Amino acid sequence: MKAFPFFSLTRVTRILAAAGAFAAILLPVMPARADGLPDLGEAARAELSAQMERKIGESIMNDIRLHEPGYIDDPEVSDYLNYLGHRLVAASSDSTGNFHFFAIQDGSINAFAMFGGFIGVNSGTILTAQSESELAGVLAHEVAHVTQNHLVRQISNQKQMTLPSILAMLAGVLAARSNSSAAAAGIMGAQAAVVQSQLAFTREYEREADRVGYQMLQRAGFDVRGMTDFFERLQRAGRLYESNAPVYLRSHPLTIERLSDMQNRAQSSAYRQIVNSMDFEFVRAKLRAMQDLPHEAVAGFARRLEEKKYTSLAATRYGLAVAHMRARNAAAAQKEIEAVQKLRAASAMVSSLAAEIRAALGDSSGAQNIYSEALRRYPRAKGLVYGCARLLHSLRQYDQALRFVSAQLQANSSDSNLHEIQAKIYAAQGKRLLQHRALAEFYALRGLLNLAVEQLLFAQQATDGNFYEQSVVDARLRELRALRVEDEKLRKSGGF
Repeated sequence: MKAFPFFSLTRVTRILAAAGAFAAILLPVMPARADGLPDLGEAARAELSAQMERKIGESIMNDIRLHEPGYIDDPEVSDYLNYLGHRLVAASSDSTGNFHFFAIQDGSINAFAMFGGFIGVNSGTILTAQSESELAGVLAHEVAHVTQNHLVRQISNQKQMTLPSILAMLAGVLAARSNSSAAAAGIMGAQAAVVQSQLAFTREYEREADRVGYQMLQRAGFDVRGMTDFFERLQRAGRLYESNAPVYLRSHPLTIERLSDMQNRAQSSAYRQIVNSMDFEFVRAKLRAMQDLPHEAVAGFARRLEEKKYTSLAATRYGLAVAHMRARNAAAAQKEIEAVQKLRAASAMVSSLAAEIRAALGDSSGAQNIYSEALRRYPRAKGLVYGCARLLHSLRQYDQALRFVSAQLQANSSDSNLHEIQAKIYAAQGKRLLQHRALAEFYALRGLLNLAVEQLLFAQQATDGNFYEQSVVDARLRELRALRVEDEKLRKSGGF
């Protein structure tokens, strides 16, 4: 499998720009020292509000979506991780917190927390976890880093740092969460010894994240031994491959004391047998089918079936169906998805793939029927929603597609993908004003205000809108311009 670096050497500059915004928040409020170095201390923490943290996190997240080749832009993987993650968040001390979970296509074992509740997890971590409780244990640990403000406290504790050091530290800390070699580039030219000491969370923070994460697991109804089992395997891997230890261990130091604490907590808890959800199995199968070349993925799943080396027959056949679709063999995929359905493994993911296969076989009516029935059972499943909307668009059923997408947007107006699909429908109908207005919302939700404003200017020039539609465009243009001016003022005055 090709491992995509989370922060490549050429991308450190972009992350430094985001980090610069963070430093700009801190520096203006720092009292000057005699030696010319700012004193961060508690003032840094006080100035970095939750709202400002979120802005920083959103900026970095948007950069990841735009430029990171390993970012997994898959609605089903995203839906599952966010379902699992928010189940843990609901059991935390910050149950109303704004969190977002996403995946990176990378075979290494790692997960990382960023500012504002953005939490990434490598596909290698999901595939290495042997149970849903193990994966939940990793996510709970990262959620705890956020709820306990560890990243901010970690940086704020450095009281004597120059601007370059602050920039390098933030870039290095973020890079180290996924790729230790990239982190080295992030600290070049700065106070290397000081920065390097901050690339790993402190033992105190790690133990606190373990303890808080354990409480989340317990309250959310998972097997608390999952966290212990996963970290024990990591420790064994670290001993076996000292020169190439799992990336996660480099940014989350695992000590004997930490592991002992986990083991003691697990032993003091009553045993609970937790069955993995089918979506856990299906997501793992889908990621495995995506990580190799199509023909290699087909051969791998076929071999597992022949040798009966699997934990879930339904998930293995589902993975083979995904692999066949990647290999453009819809007929073979149909055979496998029928086998999955006979096993009565109900899931929105199965229905979505079944509809996609029927469409690929030329049975558009059958695909529509599958989407219609499945959406009654899983109305919020994004894979079904996007698939149905795109099918209607491809069949040129524009009015029906528009009604469907508009209804979905009423329930979730912040879904940028729906705005993009809506723009394509309007374009097919020749409705230029509405097309540009929908694209403006897409760009605005992705943090690209300049492009959003540009689309609204195009909408103003369109001649096919009525007075009401033009008024909506004018009002939205004023709002986005005001937001852009506000952001620019914040940057110039030392804010984000």
